[in-house]
Amino acid sequence: MLRVSALNAGYGSLQVLWDVHLEVGSGELVALVGPNGAGKTTLLNLISGRYRPDGGQIVFNGQVLQRFDPVSMFRMGIGRSFQLTNIFRGLTVVENVAAALLARSARWDWLRYWWEHRQMMEEAMAILEKVGLASKAGMLASALSHGEQRHLEIALVLAGRPKLLLLDEPTAGMVSAEAARTMELVRALVEKDRVTVVFTEHDMRVVFSMAHRVTVMHQGRVIAEGTPSEIRQDERVRKAYLGSELNA
Repeated sequence: MLRVSALNAGYGSLQVLWDVHLEVGSGELVALVGPNGAGKTTLLNLISGRYRPDGGQIVFNGQVLQRFDPVSMFRMGIGRSFQLTNIFRGLTVVENVAAALLARSARWDWLRYWWEHRQMMEEAMAILEKVGLASKAGMLASALSHGEQRHLEIALVLAGRPKLLLLDEPTAGMVSAEAARTMELVRALVEKDRVTVVFTEHDMRVVFSMAHRVTVMHQGRVIAEGTPSEIRQDERVRKAYLGSELNA
């Protein structure tokens, strides 16, 4: 589904990624791990079209992506969440999802016809049911807990019917119970809805319990990739990235 080849990127004179390769198959749940500054978020920014690489190639479902902007990527089936929650805090929960549905369709005339408006709201409620927020549809988004706001952001991404979902630190700032619910949601999207997921994560317990495969980055390069058990035993990973955590 996704192939990243020989990717290089930087900000001005600062080189951030060197010759990065990544392959993700349909239906996989792949974790990107590494210390702060390893280049994980930059890689997601490049895949989602937020930035363009200085060299190399990104291919999604057989199509080269470098010339597409984030909106085009969204409509092609690549969804993206951010480390800082990106929702409409002044709208209700269901209005947030409805806005994302309108953005996907680019048909603002939906609001003019009651039957199409009803169809849109039914789809919004179905998405909220999927992320566990249907009972809070009428609440202001700003009134949700931190974990619920992260789930709402995932709901906004799901409104685009993504084939590939990019999640940047989806459990950041959550207590353990919230983090567990979030990753169960992600697991369900992979297993039931056949969404392919690439996520960054610092909690290695989450990574090893969830990921099908793990890619480890360090100083802008991929230094290892494999199954969780293979990554646990990789000496390069132990030296470069919190070896004591990998024994947890």
